[in-house]
Amino acid sequence: MADAQLLLETKDVCKTYRTADRAGRLVLDHIDFTLKEGEIVAILGKSGSGKSTFLRVLAGLTPQSEGTVTYRGAPVTAPVRGIAMVFQTFALFPWLTVLGNVELGLEAQGVPRDERRKRAIAAIDLIGLDGYESAYPKELSGGMRQRVGFARALVVNPDVLLLDEPFSALDVLTAETLRGDLTDLWTARRVPTKGIVFVSHNIEEAVEMSDRVLVFSSDPGRIRAELPVLLPRPRDHANAAFRQIVDEVYTQITVQPGREPGKRPGAPAPSIGIAYRLPPASIQQLMALLDTLTAAPFNGRADLPHLAEELTLSVDDLFPLIEALQLMGLAQVGGGDIEAAAPGRALAEADMQKRKQIFGEHLLRTVPLIAHIRRVLDERPGHTAPSGRFLSELEDNLSEEDASEVFETVVNWARYAELFAYDYDSGVLSLENPGA
Repeated sequence: MADAQLLLETKDVCKTYRTADRAGRLVLDHIDFTLKEGEIVAILGKSGSGKSTFLRVLAGLTPQSEGTVTYRGAPVTAPVRGIAMVFQTFALFPWLTVLGNVELGLEAQGVPRDERRKRAIAAIDLIGLDGYESAYPKELSGGMRQRVGFARALVVNPDVLLLDEPFSALDVLTAETLRGDLTDLWTARRVPTKGIVFVSHNIEEAVEMSDRVLVFSSDPGRIRAELPVLLPRPRDHANAAFRQIVDEVYTQITVQPGREPGKRPGAPAPSIGIAYRLPPASIQQLMALLDTLTAAPFNGRADLPHLAEELTLSVDDLFPLIEALQLMGLAQVGGGDIEAAAPGRALAEADMQKRKQIFGEHLLRTVPLIAHIRRVLDERPGHTAPSGRFLSELEDNLSEEDASEVFETVVNWARYAELFAYDYDSGVLSLENPGA
């Protein structure tokens, strides 16, 4: 691969989204990336890590704020021939047939009618939809619609194929079939594409398909780790080497800032500020996770992929829960495993009222925003405060949307622990229900 030709390259790519009321939010922070001929590269990371934004920057659909993007040495400043993209949501035109949807890109390129029809039919056959040329999207299943998306991308003979979670809207069996078909086409060199970059939220999927896995950190998005996948295809999910790579990816994604590999295991959780973007973890799921983790057969320690399977949670749903447990010192993660800390075990074993007490103590000690709100309520004569006061403080460092999400999370957690109450109608926080 060292002598393979360079297809895509980014140097020091940053992306900042600016709003009218604040300086801006840094989404991508100095990303250096290369894609060579013959490579499939997967990008993984928690929700909000900038994965899809980075893919759109590569496609020329979103301009970077800083840095450079080049395709075969030429700057990418807009969509270019040679790069095609497949989206998560199919993005088909409902008034066009399968053939019409696939022909669309060729028509935009000015390809003559007879040639584009011939190439579109060939692409439809290649992707396994022959016989459906005259069907409309509403007549197709989700998997068939996504096949149309692939055919539409492949028909323009792209050098580079960019895939934005292309299998996530499909059921498990359909995704597995389509993923296998695409891998077979790639391995047999039946597609013109010379390099693929795909964003995924499915770790096993990424390890199954890719030659390299990039793990993005969050807030802002950076390449935290790059893991090679040197296993021959087809890949067996039960293979020990496959599971080892999966575990390493889980470790890289779930590690907290300040606890990167090389830090002392069991070190205190890094301190966070009032405006930290807390994970949107629901109380019900947090307690279910702790209960499952501390009960048989896990008995306090579990392999993260097995735990996700047991709870039937996607990684996007599991990671916020894990981050919340780590943040509060209720669990520790390392080597692809999660282990309940002593307070987490005590919480799981306690009755309802004791659970609330333990949880509340940890919230006040580890979540500065909750401690701040409680302190303000304790000090005010009427023990009330408008939510706008705290939202304004959050919006000094977060977007309005993120500030609202963080506020909803702390209200959810604090209500359970009976630290304070919140009236959504009036927008007032108070100690009316909890004991002052």
